[in-house]
Amino acid sequence: MKIAIVVFPGSNCDIDMYEAFNTVCHADAEYVSYRRKKLDGFDAVILPGGFSYGDYLRAGAIAQFAPVIPAIRKMAQDGKLVLGVCNGFQILTEMGLLPGALKRNNSLQFICETVKLQVKNNQIPFTTEYDQDQIIDIPIAHGEGNYYADDVTLAELEKNNQIVFEYYQQNPNGSVKNIAGICNKEGNVLGMMPHPERAVEEVLGGTDGLPLFKSFLKSGVLA
Repeated sequence: MKIAIVVFPGSNCDIDMYEAFNTVCHADAEYVSYRRKKLDGFDAVILPGGFSYGDYLRAGAIAQFAPVIPAIRKMAQDGKLVLGVCNGFQILTEMGLLPGALKRNNSLQFICETVKLQVKNNQIPFTTEYDQDQIIDIPIAHGEGNYYADDVTLAELEKNNQIVFEYYQQNPNGSVKNIAGICNKEGNVLGMMPHPERAVEEVLGGTDGLPLFKSFLKSGVLA
């Protein structure tokens, strides 16, 4: 399974993703420039966290026009795995691969802390190594993580079991329905605000993010 980690101007979690996949999970991941127009030969693509294009206009708004975006869209349409974390989630919503939008945190402040999540769907390729409704500790680091969707969209998300992670016990940013991560109807595109790549070794404070990477890689082997 060959994994592309897209590097946008302003990405700052691309190295974390690379180390999580290559060093911790011994997978085959490599950096790919946002200027690249094709992703032939890759089985999956990661949109890492950071501040693409400085978050000018709004987070992810400019990145959606990067040269690599059509190739990412094609991979999603072909059923390949697409994971967007934090800024990557924001980009996925801006480009329309996932519904809804990410707004400023209710506090209007940047939040960096470890939060509790509940796994609401462990049946997609990213979550099979978790138990249904398992409570996990994952770091967050964002200023625009307040997920919003209208009532019709929320009803669709619930009907199709597209809500993958919810904040548990406390909602750090004001996200509607406590939503921390969602997937598309097919389950091959996942966007989440918390950073699983920052929770893959005990030295980092915990390993609750590791099952996501194991699920990801296991699904590629089975495919």
